[in-house]
Amino acid sequence: MVRAVRLQALRFKGKAKTARAKRVVRHIRVRRKINGVPERPRMAVFRSSQHISVQVIDDSIGHTLASASDMDAELRAQCQGKPKTEVARMVGAVAASRSKAAGVTRVVFDRGGYAYHGRVQALAEAAREGGLEF
Repeated sequence: MVRAVRLQALRFKGKAKTARAKRVVRHIRVRRKINGVPERPRMAVFRSSQHISVQVIDDSIGHTLASASDMDAELRAQCQGKPKTEVARMVGAVAASRSKAAGVTRVVFDRGGYAYHGRVQALAEAAREGGLEF
């Protein structure tokens, strides 16, 4: 059974003008094609100017199976004073270990409309090194 994905579509008359609106439009376009199922849940990345977080989501039931963020208590102390790319690597490694603990080894990577570069790429590579397949 394929469940319809409900995303808040932005209503524009013309083009999306701000960087955030453009990212949301890209994310909606990608989410039409990417869907997490129990065999391969979706690994969704969110990146802000200061923080990064990732969730492993089973879209068929709408549950988060595992998550990691640089704001978590166990990572916050380790992240102090490190470059954001290094923090993203640490978050990716923690996400991989938590996913494997939840019984997930294969995921679909959802970059969230962000370019596969810098922090997003570092997080993905660390998750791969941690044992996740995507």
